[in-house]
Amino acid sequence: MPQQSYSIPSLAPGEWHESELVIKRSRFLTHITRVSSPAEARLAIDEMRTRHADATHNCWAFNAGPPGSTAQVGANDDGEPHGTAGRPILGILLHSDIGCLCCVVTRWFGGIKLGTGGLVRAYQDSTSQCLATLPTMLCVSQSLVELKLHYADNDKVRRLLAQHGASITEEEYGADIRITLTLPCSAVEMFSLDIAQATCGRALCTVLKENC
Repeated sequence: MPQQSYSIPSLAPGEWHESELVIKRSRFLTHITRVSSPAEARLAIDEMRTRHADATHNCWAFNAGPPGSTAQVGANDDGEPHGTAGRPILGILLHSDIGCLCCVVTRWFGGIKLGTGGLVRAYQDSTSQCLATLPTMLCVSQSLVELKLHYADNDKVRRLLAQHGASITEEEYGADIRITLTLPCSAVEMFSLDIAQATCGRALCTVLKENC
């Protein structure tokens, strides 16, 4: 069952949270931001790579969905030995109980090789340290729903929208009324039943998208 609520970074759009570690003279600068899609994550990664173009490596990983979900993830070692950076970062993100994360760990090589095991630990520790101080907030999962109803049922439906905590995003008036709205994923099933009962099955309720 999709998670109905979970923690996400409490950051404004484009805002980054950062931390830093120095391990055997190599500097690891870690940045985490909030993303809602893989495309948004890649834009954020490009921004950080441009900002630190002088670095030896800009390794990254993201999970643009709920905590632990692998439906919208990505990772890259950016020149580090295969499997020593991107996947270790992603592993920490997926086990963090925080969703909608993008993490970039920038490394400036200090002249001392860490070895594959040392690199894995360094990228894991850098990510964990940044997550430990990351501000978070609760995200309630929402569904985007479309309603088609007769004009005669308009008043009844409006009362139900308020009762179920629905927020209208768009309205269209033609031969019938079409309302696009958002409401918590956990309320969709009962909302659909109440709408059907109140309109004797005349209103059509369709889930367009679930962000759960």
